[in-house]
Amino acid sequence: MALLDVNKKLALLVLAQGLFLTNNICFMAINGLVGLALAPRPWMATLPICAYVAGGALMARMVGRHQLRFGRRRGFQIGLLVAIVSCAMSLWSVLNQQFWGVVIATLVAGYYNAGAALYRFAATEIVAPEKRESAISWVLAGGCLGAVLGPWLAGASKNLLVAPFAGAYLLLIGVAMAGLVLISLIDFPALTRPAPGAGGRSSAELLRQPVFMVALAASALGYGVMNLLMAATPIAMGQCGLPFSDAGKVLQWHVLGMFVPSFFTGPLIKRVGVLPVMTVGVLLNLGCVAFALSGQDLDHFLGALLLLGIGWNFLYIGGTTLFTQAYRPEEKTRAQGLLDTGVYATMTLTSFSSGALVTTGGWQWMNWASLVPIAMCAAALVVLYNQGAKRAGD
Repeated sequence: MALLDVNKKLALLVLAQGLFLTNNICFMAINGLVGLALAPRPWMATLPICAYVAGGALMARMVGRHQLRFGRRRGFQIGLLVAIVSCAMSLWSVLNQQFWGVVIATLVAGYYNAGAALYRFAATEIVAPEKRESAISWVLAGGCLGAVLGPWLAGASKNLLVAPFAGAYLLLIGVAMAGLVLISLIDFPALTRPAPGAGGRSSAELLRQPVFMVALAASALGYGVMNLLMAATPIAMGQCGLPFSDAGKVLQWHVLGMFVPSFFTGPLIKRVGVLPVMTVGVLLNLGCVAFALSGQDLDHFLGALLLLGIGWNFLYIGGTTLFTQAYRPEEKTRAQGLLDTGVYATMTLTSFSSGALVTTGGWQWMNWASLVPIAMCAAALVVLYNQGAKRAGD
């Protein structure tokens, strides 16, 4: 009976993750194009995407505090209510041609973004410790639902209302409402509250741990590269004369690449170790850049974004798994807030850079620029490899 209860909770969390990714993928597909249509300058096109992840960066620590105070379920419910409000604000702004209204609405939606990102950690709390890798993988595999629904919803709603893509925000209100129902059915374990005077290590002490730093680098830089290229893809494909339907197809395969491997990434980490899997993630990112630089037709965009998605999966699940070794129970919400703040801060930078690079330097320069964070991520892994080798030799 207990096992059945655990499986039910995990299944509901997987579905909630799928609806969260439906929101995210739809946002990525339409917000750059909405921005391009409404922005006073072309280089500002991806500011609505930038605001979404900047909101996540600004609110990640707040979300952590709210979850500790109100619990997982109530915290997730608040995030979904914020999603409903922000989608309504976006809808009004697009219908009234208000670019800055869209930016403010997506900034507010960052609270939901930061909150739902914790689904993967909540999954580790409803399973036995030896099942953590699999729980993270299964929840992230819920993104497969987003891979199908997100691009479809963006395309199907393009002309639903008088303003292009305004209908997507209306449908996303329904998606958030469905997520609210799912989360309300899950009874999460109580979070560990630190005893008075025993709050664990400070943020600075946590950040000084090599394991913490590498997990942060892999998660943040892996997400940053993915966001840099994915946010610009619909705009870049439009510049190459490819229709929006092709951009939707590319994003769909990209998101499938992000989440389908989740069905086996956890067991793979269990079998070969987290660092080898993360190393393959870096190599796949390099393969993405090489593929993207070799041409600009549909097949090159599709192949590059597919490799990018799989590379992100290995780095993000690997980084998250490594991260669970870097904090004590009483430090959980502080550590998770630090990690997601780093991830969203990096995504904010890459979202802004994405629009500026693709509208000024073009798709080729964007891919060359992505080699910098990929190299930084590789360097972080080398540091941890060397530390492990040194300990083994002692």
